[in-house]
Amino acid sequence: MTFVSEELNAVRQPITRANGLSNAHYIDPHVHAEENKHVLLNQWAGLAVTADVPDVGDAKPITFLQIPLLLVRDRAGTVRVFQNTCRHRGMILVEEPRKIEGAIRCAYHSWCYGTDGRLVSTPHVGGPGQNTHEDVDKSLLGLIEVRSHIWRDVIWINVSGTAPDFTEAMGDVMARWAEFDQPLYHGGEDSRFDLTVNCNWKLAVENYCESYHLPWVHPGLNSYSRLEDHYHIEEPGKYSGQGTLVYRQLKGDNGDVFPDFDGLNQKWDEAAEYIAAFPNVLLGVHRDHAFAIILLPQATDKTVEHIHLYYASPETSDQMRAKNTALWQEVFKEDVFVVEGMQRGRFAPGFDGGRFSPAMDGPTHLFHDWVARKLQEGEAALAAE
Repeated sequence: MTFVSEELNAVRQPITRANGLSNAHYIDPHVHAEENKHVLLNQWAGLAVTADVPDVGDAKPITFLQIPLLLVRDRAGTVRVFQNTCRHRGMILVEEPRKIEGAIRCAYHSWCYGTDGRLVSTPHVGGPGQNTHEDVDKSLLGLIEVRSHIWRDVIWINVSGTAPDFTEAMGDVMARWAEFDQPLYHGGEDSRFDLTVNCNWKLAVENYCESYHLPWVHPGLNSYSRLEDHYHIEEPGKYSGQGTLVYRQLKGDNGDVFPDFDGLNQKWDEAAEYIAAFPNVLLGVHRDHAFAIILLPQATDKTVEHIHLYYASPETSDQMRAKNTALWQEVFKEDVFVVEGMQRGRFAPGFDGGRFSPAMDGPTHLFHDWVARKLQEGEAALAAE
């Protein structure tokens, strides 16, 4: 057994005696690369939201773990994800978000692709004025499509193509929130914001899925939704998070509130839940709005959090949406010093990954266990080759 395997076994012990993931998982570029492969590329990871490409022909380039990808809403209205490289010489196709009016054209040699990925034009490929060649089969040279699935407006991708079907991989969390399986309306430009945090992406997950830190990090929130009002959400190997039994609807100056989602169980009148859907998507649901946070790793110690707010109806007031966005910005910004502080703390050579509170850290331990298991499965697969 290798040292790494022994270390991962220590993480996967029962919470009463488990270690957390070691420093290397947060600061070592070689471990970071292995995690990218086994924990992100081989799983269903969040990339973006469909609201990023709301209209037919919209295209948005996104770099995911250094892989250039292109998000497109094709002529049929289907959102698709392609590798953002020409099949000729590998040139990047789209540099900035834009509308594709005709075809996706490569600026290098003008090979053109439809929004459905088909290669439709190869100018002069057979010589000057000859736009075809018998050895260039356009049907085999369309854009490389990345396996994708849409749930809660999030575009989930499985780059390796090896993960189970999305509904199998995420079936448990989908079932938990089945009553919220109804239209979501993105609030628009005033309902999205980004946070760039100087930490490993996993620290953002760990912090999000537990309520233990609320009294000290979120005193305003804790003033009415107290630590004792929260409960753990724990689904080993799938997801984890927290819920609260005290949720207060935001009210406008005239007492207005956002419309509720239809047909919810009455428990949601005062409850809300916040789940980390492993690996990198953080989700929240309330009676009258929801959110999705997609964590895109930029380096071992840098992550961009893309936050999107959704409503049960497209008819919401500008003032109310702006107020709600400001509230969530305040809450999420309060976490920045914590995750960045933990990142800096990972350079302490005597820190062994830490311990877990058996009573309070269950959701975080489950995430560590999931990461360790995916790495072990990846090791085992490589050894079997």
